[in-house]
Amino acid sequence: MTRRLLYTAQYVAGFRNALQQAPEELHDMHFKHLCELADLRRELEETRAALAELRAAVRARAAADQELAELHREREIQRAQKVERDPALPLQ
Repeated sequence: MTRRLLYTAQYVAGFRNALQQAPEELHDMHFKHLCELADLRRELEETRAALAELRAAVRARAAADQELAELHREREIQRAQKVERDPALPLQ
């Protein structure tokens, strides 16, 4: 009875070759992933810096709007103080 070959010599040689190349390929893949991770972290920091600038601009605008509203209020108060009230008119 002859035994049937499950694997040929060519198949085994190719498998061994693949096993020998695997660590090098994994190292290259790991290096590429580390580079991509560094790029993404740099992009994240840039985005965070831009967000901080935008938040500062929004805060400055809100402060300017509040200051403008206060100035308008003060102006209205000064105008009201300059106007003399007619004693014949009822108070509102």
